[in-house]
Amino acid sequence: MFQIIGVVLLFGLVFGSYIISGGNMAVIIEAAPHELMAILGAGVASFLISNSMTTIKATAGGFGKIFAGPKWKAQDYTDILSLLFILTKTMKQKGVVAVETHIENPDSSPIFSKYPKLLKDHFAMDFICDTLRMMTMNLEDPHQVEDTMERQLEKHHHEAQMPAHALQSLADALPALGIVAAVLGVIKTMGSITEPPEVLGAMIGGALVGTFLGVFLAYGLVAPMATRLKEIVDEEASVYRIIQSVLVAHLHGNAAQISVEIGRGAVPSASQPSFSELETALNAVPAA
Repeated sequence: MFQIIGVVLLFGLVFGSYIISGGNMAVIIEAAPHELMAILGAGVASFLISNSMTTIKATAGGFGKIFAGPKWKAQDYTDILSLLFILTKTMKQKGVVAVETHIENPDSSPIFSKYPKLLKDHFAMDFICDTLRMMTMNLEDPHQVEDTMERQLEKHHHEAQMPAHALQSLADALPALGIVAAVLGVIKTMGSITEPPEVLGAMIGGALVGTFLGVFLAYGLVAPMATRLKEIVDEEASVYRIIQSVLVAHLHGNAAQISVEIGRGAVPSASQPSFSELETALNAVPAA
């Protein structure tokens, strides 16, 4: 919502100030189509050249995230803590083998099926199940498990940030591409040097529109979108940090209640349940 308001304010205030100061929008409107063709065309081409198909598809999907925000809401963080509470409590009471049937087929597990939104996140499910699977194979050194999980998180986060990096690279290129469009306009103007001053003035003004649009698009739209997308990816990664914190705390021998309390500390502040709220949610969790 705030992103849409921001876009409206961006165009309204920039072009509004230009009109109020006596600027002629006809010059910009007339030059914009071919200037944008050169700038955006070159920008899209450079974007395709510099990125893999995976990154291109992920960037296209990232635009939805920019306006929708992070997929995890406050209830989802309570849900992941509740899920981890059930798993760690079950392992504490019955041993790690008690969750083996659940992690082999989480889609049909009565534990995981209580949390369908989490079940749809393939990385979260793989992250939990693969870690518990290692525990069933007697890998119970907390430090070794934490190191293994950390490497998985770094890899996933690096890949998830690629669309934001791609957008930022495009933003960095747009001002230079605007200059390219402006230089082409100047070349066209120099070819018409014998025209009267009013014609040359309009042609030079049209050429300068290229520089304006390159800078405007870069710092007004694309760079802020890249920053917002990076922020969203960072926030969504909190769920995976919670999983790591809780499972490592469990391996250190903590009770299930203590383990999830440690995980609660990794929840973003805006969505973090209070101690009493989490306790109420855990008390309502049915036995595995």
